[in-house]
Amino acid sequence: MTDNSGSLTVNVVDIDRRSIGVAEVCWENGVITAIRSLGPEDRERPYLIPGFIDAHIHLESSLLPPAEFARLAVRHGTVATVSDPHEIANILGNDGVLWMLENVRQTPFHVLLGAPSCVPATPFETAGAVLEAHEVEALLDTPGVGYLSEVMNFPGVLAREPHLMAKITAAALRHKPVDGHAPGLLGAEAAAYAAAGIHTDHECATLAEAEEKLANGMAILIREGSAARNFEALHPLIGRYPGKIMFCSDDRHPDDLSQGHINKLAMRAVRHGHDVFSVLEAACLTPRRFYPLDLGEMRVGDAMNAALLENVRDFNVLSTWLNGVIAAENGECCLQRYPCRPVNRFAAQRVESEQLRIAAGTGSGQVSCRVIGAEDGQLLTRSLQITMNTVDRYVAPSVTEDVLLLAVINRYHPAPPALALIRGFGLKCGALASSVAHDSHNIVAVGCDAESLALAINTVIDARGGLVLANAGRTDLLPLPLAGLMSDGEGNAVAAHYSSLTHQARTQLGCSLRAPFMTLSFMALLVIPELKLSDRGLFDGGKFAFSDVVCY
Repeated sequence: MTDNSGSLTVNVVDIDRRSIGVAEVCWENGVITAIRSLGPEDRERPYLIPGFIDAHIHLESSLLPPAEFARLAVRHGTVATVSDPHEIANILGNDGVLWMLENVRQTPFHVLLGAPSCVPATPFETAGAVLEAHEVEALLDTPGVGYLSEVMNFPGVLAREPHLMAKITAAALRHKPVDGHAPGLLGAEAAAYAAAGIHTDHECATLAEAEEKLANGMAILIREGSAARNFEALHPLIGRYPGKIMFCSDDRHPDDLSQGHINKLAMRAVRHGHDVFSVLEAACLTPRRFYPLDLGEMRVGDAMNAALLENVRDFNVLSTWLNGVIAAENGECCLQRYPCRPVNRFAAQRVESEQLRIAAGTGSGQVSCRVIGAEDGQLLTRSLQITMNTVDRYVAPSVTEDVLLLAVINRYHPAPPALALIRGFGLKCGALASSVAHDSHNIVAVGCDAESLALAINTVIDARGGLVLANAGRTDLLPLPLAGLMSDGEGNAVAAHYSSLTHQARTQLGCSLRAPFMTLSFMALLVIPELKLSDRGLFDGGKFAFSDVVCY
C-alpha cells in the first residue's frame, strides 16, 4: 500500500441514511474505491465518519498560522475549516490574505478562505489597510477563496451602501456564499439584512433570534469559541432544521484547541439528547454542502477525508485522514511543520504612565462615568453608569469595585492612547496587554493602575506584537511576530505558554474570566454592542457613535 491507499473494517456511519453498519472501506491514491457492507453495527469496533468541519473560524485567533493550526486540529478529527482571514487583512490588506493562502498551501489540511468584506470593520477606528470592492472581487476569483466573509457592517447593509452592496453582488454573481454578522438584529431589520443576500449568521445569542433568522432563509452557525459561547442557548436547533445548522468556533485560542475542537461540540450535543445523525449532519455534512469544499462525503469516488472515532458518544478520535493519508493517530499529529515567511506591520509609539489617566474635569470628589461591562463568555458588553472617585482631577480606578483602566493604542501610527473604564475582569493587581484586538488589531490593555498598564503596553510595542502579563514590575511575554497575531512556534508549546499566561492572570492577578486574553481582544470590536473602545475613543455600538467616559 502507498501512503495514500489503504483499507479498514469498521463501523461506517451513513449520516444521510441514518444507519451504522460494519463495512470494509478501501481507498487508492486518496480516493475511496469500495465500501463493502459486512453486517450490522458492532459496538466493539470503532466508527468512521466523514470528518469534522469548523464552519466559521478566524485561524489567526488560534495564535497559529494555518499549517500549524492544522497540526493541532487534525488530532480531534477536524479535516477542514471555513476561515475568514479578516484579522490579518485589517493589518496587511490583500497581501495578508495572500500570505494566508501561501501558508495554507503548505498543508494537506483543507482550509477554505473567504474574501474579507469589511476591512476596516468600521470607519471609527484605525486599521492597517482598506479592501475596496475591486480588491474583494479579485480575491473572489483567486483559487482557494470560496465565499464572502462575514458582513459585519450591518447598518451599511440596511442602508444598502453602494460600496458594500458591490461586494455582496460580486459574490452573488460568482454563486459564492455570503457570511453574515448581525448580533441582536430582529424583525424587519433582520429580514432586510437577509434579503440583501446574506446567507448565514453566527452571532445569535438567543433561540428566538436564531429562529427568526432561520425563518428569513439564513443558515445558523452554533458558536462555541474561547470567548463567545452560545451552544447552550442554541442547541435545540439541532435536528429541527436539517441542512441549516452548523457548528463553529469563530475564535479559538491554542489551549482550548489542544484539548478539543468540533468533536467536543458533537459530544455535548449527543449528551443533551440529540440524535447522533442530526449532530453529525451539522458537524460534518452541512458545511460541505453549503460551502465550496471539495472534500467528498465518504462515498465511493470521494476523497478519503475522514475520522475514526472510538464511539459515537464521547467522540474520542483515534485517527484522521486527509486525502487518504494518515494525518493523526492515537492523539499524535503526523503532519510535518513548515517554516513561516515573516510578515508584520508595527509602528506604535511607547507610552508613559502619565498618558494613561482619565481627566475628570474640574475639582476633586466624585464623578459619574460610563463604564464598559464585560461578561464572561460573551462578546456583547453592557453600558454601565458608575460614580467614581477622583484624585487630582483624574478618575481613580477602583480594584475593590472592579472598575479598571482600559486602553487602546494605535499600532499603525504614533498617537495618544484612548482610555476607558471597564468592569468584569476582576484584576486585583497588574495588567494585561495584547496586540490581538479585533478587528483592527491595535494594542488593547487592561490594568489596575497606570504604571502596570504602561509596562504591559510597552512590552508589546518593544516585541512588535504579543500577549503580556505585567505584575509587580515583571512581565511574561508570548511573542506574536507574525503580523502581531500569530506565533511562529510549535503549536503545543504556544498552547502551553498561553495556558500559563491564563493561569497567572487568574491566580496572580485575580482575573475572574475563563479566557481573559480572548475577552480583552474583543473590547475593541466596535460592531458588537454596547460599549467598546477604539483607538479613537469610547464607542456606543447601539448608537454607532462615540461617547464620553465622564458624564458631564
